[in-house]
Amino acid sequence: MTALFRLLKIIRVGARYRLDLLLDSAQQPWWLRSAKPLLWLFPKGELNRGQRLRHALEELGPIFVKFGQLLSTRPDLVPQDIVKELNHLQDNVAPFNQAEFQKIVESALGQPVEELFAEFSCEPLASASVAQVHTAKLKSGEEVVVKAVRPGIENTINEDIALLFRLASLVERFSADGRRLRPVEVVEDYQHTILNELNLQMEAANACQLRRNFENSPMLYVPRVHWEFCRQNVMVMERIYGIPVTDIEQLEAQNTDMKRLAERGVDIFFRQVFEDNFFHADMHPGNIFVARENPKQPKYIAVDMAIVGSLNREDQYYLARNMLAIFRRDYRQVAELHVQCGWVPADTPIGEFENAIRSVCEPIFEKPLAEISFGQVLIQLFQTARRFDMQVQPQLVLLQKTLLNIEGLGRQLYPDLDLWSTAHPYLERWLKDRFAPKALWQQFKRYAPEWMEKFPEIPELIYENLERQRLRPATQNIVKPEPKTRQGRYLWPIMGTACLLMAAGPALAAWSYQSLLLAVVGLALLWHR
Repeated sequence: MTALFRLLKIIRVGARYRLDLLLDSAQQPWWLRSAKPLLWLFPKGELNRGQRLRHALEELGPIFVKFGQLLSTRPDLVPQDIVKELNHLQDNVAPFNQAEFQKIVESALGQPVEELFAEFSCEPLASASVAQVHTAKLKSGEEVVVKAVRPGIENTINEDIALLFRLASLVERFSADGRRLRPVEVVEDYQHTILNELNLQMEAANACQLRRNFENSPMLYVPRVHWEFCRQNVMVMERIYGIPVTDIEQLEAQNTDMKRLAERGVDIFFRQVFEDNFFHADMHPGNIFVARENPKQPKYIAVDMAIVGSLNREDQYYLARNMLAIFRRDYRQVAELHVQCGWVPADTPIGEFENAIRSVCEPIFEKPLAEISFGQVLIQLFQTARRFDMQVQPQLVLLQKTLLNIEGLGRQLYPDLDLWSTAHPYLERWLKDRFAPKALWQQFKRYAPEWMEKFPEIPELIYENLERQRLRPATQNIVKPEPKTRQGRYLWPIMGTACLLMAAGPALAAWSYQSLLLAVVGLALLWHR
């Protein structure tokens, strides 16, 4: 019943703001055209179409506001007048009562604001979909911002998530693409993400991690968190003074190197995804600023780390290799990698899949970003996915959303940015470093304690296995061997060789127990083949 009431509210808000006017008559579905006679009850008013959409999204709550934030970064897909209005959703959502904000802060921190801060502003600095921010000054004189979660927002989010789950279940059950799109898993992932936004202590921890990752970096600055003032619904952090990344006039007025700024944005993204494996996944323009110092070597400032993402090692590896194969126009390898990582079925015809990928990717090369619409590319890839039963990967949804935001920012900062030539050498270097002896040795040192803990059990396991083989009846031994897969054929020798190489590293200086153990394990793996 809760989901039904929420659905009715969405219909009512859409009718009140006459969102049907956003679509041409020819684009409207039959059921909307059938309901036209009832819409006379809702006058059109003085609002333009962008204002209608913005006010409707604000009234419907944070999930819809975030959808509007994403649309505002896509001027290639959304008309300019609508983008202009949706930009207000970045950090200009209607604020809630100021007295209520102060009450939330005092209740969370246990003291009046007069005792907590030397100064406290009652006027909001920014108001977003989930939280609101005010400025303050600590007793030490340091300027800070105070962030508090909107009251009652969790109930609205839970209602929306419940409705999304029901809609996703219907899609999965009745749609031909339901299994491939995996909508229920996508909603589960989104539920986890947006509920994390309600926990400001988690956001503070994310900010600290990102700050450590880019400590002393010339490319990105993350404000310092004041943990003594942080609770689940309240967070206090250093106040920053920067230029909003979309304020092109201010950036150009101080002679900012826009090309370097755009390239550094790409560098930051790839470093977060592939080196740190911890990326800011809510990089809409309202969360990104540019430092005023040294405009010839521009530096980003990031805020609002409520949503972060990471990939497992396998996804990192396949993603990097896929992108490199696309850069090299090796579409055969792209098709094979999709099969190897399980993104498309194993029986996919490689030749046909290769040709389909070529038809999508080939037009995007050797063009400036201004001439490339990744939105159109995504639409074509979706059509390709329908043909080859490519499944949605929920673990990559956040990354895909971040890529959309990055493209939107790149278009506004430096339309002639060559994204491919910027990313290509980075990925080449990352893959080379990933399998360098030093990197392999670091991985071994990380997992060696677990291996050593289990090593004493290996002789007993080998003995038990051999004993079972000896006692097995002869008739059971006559079994047609299963064909080895490509991965299985090479797995053991690769692992064995890697262990021997890592053993040789410390062995060059002086033999140690760890070196001997590695050598024994490597020889055992080679023998296993």
